[in-house]
Amino acid sequence: METSFITPKGIKLHRVESDLLGELEVPVEAYYGVQTQRGINNYKISNLKMSDFPEYIIALAYIKLAAVEANHDLGVINDEIYAAIAQACREIIDGKMHDQFPTDLVQGGAGTTVNMNANEVIANRALEIMGYNRGEYQYCSPNDHVNCAQSTNDAYPSAFRYAFIRMNRGLEAELKRLIEALRKKGDEFNDSIKMGRTQLQDAVPMTSGQEFHAFANNLEEEVANLERNVNLLYEINMGGTAIGTGLNATAGYAELCIKKMCELTGEPFVLASDLVEATPDTGAYVSYSAALKRLAVKLSKMCNDLRLMASGPRCGLHEINLPPMAPGSSIMPGKVNPVIPEVTNQVCFKVIGNDTAVTFAAEAGQLQLNVMEPIITECIFESITWLRNVMGILREKCIDGITINREHNLETVKHSIGIVTALNPVIGYKASTKIAKEALETGKSVYNLVLEHGILSKEQLDELLDPANMLAAH
Repeated sequence: METSFITPKGIKLHRVESDLLGELEVPVEAYYGVQTQRGINNYKISNLKMSDFPEYIIALAYIKLAAVEANHDLGVINDEIYAAIAQACREIIDGKMHDQFPTDLVQGGAGTTVNMNANEVIANRALEIMGYNRGEYQYCSPNDHVNCAQSTNDAYPSAFRYAFIRMNRGLEAELKRLIEALRKKGDEFNDSIKMGRTQLQDAVPMTSGQEFHAFANNLEEEVANLERNVNLLYEINMGGTAIGTGLNATAGYAELCIKKMCELTGEPFVLASDLVEATPDTGAYVSYSAALKRLAVKLSKMCNDLRLMASGPRCGLHEINLPPMAPGSSIMPGKVNPVIPEVTNQVCFKVIGNDTAVTFAAEAGQLQLNVMEPIITECIFESITWLRNVMGILREKCIDGITINREHNLETVKHSIGIVTALNPVIGYKASTKIAKEALETGKSVYNLVLEHGILSKEQLDELLDPANMLAAH
């Protein structure tokens, strides 16, 4: 029974609930219960709560809804309790009571506090729907009814897998918008010739449009790579209960629960073929985290290039101009830094670090369970969120506003020793090298030296060294 704590003004502040460890006060207005309260007390770690990730809460509600529908169809849960639990789950899916999920993402217990947070909120809302008080669990229990035929070890990973799937859609959408912005810049700069570089040295001419189209195509590959790896998350282990043996689940429950998940969500979930193998397996998280890391590596490299191309404005490459976002120095007047590519780099470093944490956590599993799944969950949630946010900022505050210094870039091509490469097929590598060396030592142009030595006529030279002729095979 519930015990009330009443202030002198008659306001009830707490109710008392009990579990294996004894009694504990819970705020009277809370839908969560004693095990969630223990989690609040125990895990003040990351300051990242379940309520910070609505997709996570929604995914948990879908898992609980599928489970109660399966149990009801199998005759394990009666009509009244089923209807109340189902209504509570649907309310959470619709965005209600998300503030009742205060559990820190980083925790011990292999996610038990997360699972019980959902069980308690759903049970207490179901009690309210049935006309009972919160905490009167003899009428609807977080464990016996909401968690029926489940364990944290199947409900918890199934939920965060679905959350990753839902969040990945937003990530891919932002990535596609960034790719489109890069393509637009590629089209805009397609007729602007510049010097290509290898090993930070002059190489051969190209257009700035080719460079930006290359950025877009490079990131386009990551859309497909994310899709390939997120598809691994559709295999779930609902019905495995504690270690995959299905103890305490009714025969046929696992298959029916998966069917319900597919019907409720419209997603192609499949039941793992070996639930004992699937329960401790973290391979899909390793693969998906690696896909996030691969995207981060490419984004970071692109931002390195943007910062180099924008370096200057007088003493650097000065090929492009990034939109000015903030004064660049507290001491140097007129300085404007490439702050948006810089922050993107830093986000990418964090994602790469998160992937390392995921790898270590996946390796640390023991026997029939991996208890390190909470840190895997937190790292991947963080990586998805940070990447999605920073790609939007990079697109809006940097890529969309980039301009190019066409005349400056053309002059660098004309004066580059690198264009001697175009002479190779005609005068040979040795002669080309000799001309390049002399140009470097004397400061004379390649053009003038070829004429001076009588190697080619002016007409031949003009045709060969026309930068436009050096942009593709011919």
